[in-house]
Amino acid sequence: MKNETSHREGSRDLGWAAYLKLKEAIEDGQITPGTRVTEVELSDRLKMSRTPVREAIYRLEVEGLLSHEPRRGLVVTQPDHQMVVELYTMREALEGTAARLAAQHATEAELATLAEINQQEPGLHDQPRMLSRLNRRFHALISMSAHNRYLLKSLENMASTTALLPTMLNLEGRPEQAYTEHKAILDAIVSRKADAAEEAARAHIRSAGRWRIELISRSYQE
Repeated sequence: MKNETSHREGSRDLGWAAYLKLKEAIEDGQITPGTRVTEVELSDRLKMSRTPVREAIYRLEVEGLLSHEPRRGLVVTQPDHQMVVELYTMREALEGTAARLAAQHATEAELATLAEINQQEPGLHDQPRMLSRLNRRFHALISMSAHNRYLLKSLENMASTTALLPTMLNLEGRPEQAYTEHKAILDAIVSRKADAAEEAARAHIRSAGRWRIELISRSYQE
């Protein structure tokens, strides 16, 4: 009985590890939206058996990162124009609220970490993958600094969909603009100015949304 329990726990641990690795590969653009995937291919990629990979696939399907297409099978979900519009509408509302609450409730340690992340951004403007990871940390920390478990859960769920979108931090001018926008959010949060923090966060997401829609429109034209 004890061995069976240990086996199940080990399987869950491997399934979680497989999920994290595949999610990171999607977030980093190593596996792009629209790519067809199979259990066998993913098992080979991760050098794991198919059981934990199957568990990881199930988690990613629940989060909407993987979906089934007729005649193609399992693919990395390809966001369409309407999906992006809806996503950024919700991001503006929720991340604006998170910034407002962070201005009210963030600890000094959280503020220091936010400032440290923001200071690192200019040095990574020529490394979009690393900058993208840093960007996710910045937004995630603001979400946590709001100290509202229900808001955090909503933002974490939404982050899974955001992970399907390729980084825009490799586009000319966007890293510099994003840094300036992040600095405005940070300054307002550090100053405990809730209204200003919310507006700065909303403005940042609106700006990102405009860049995203333009990027999608160009890809359709091509």
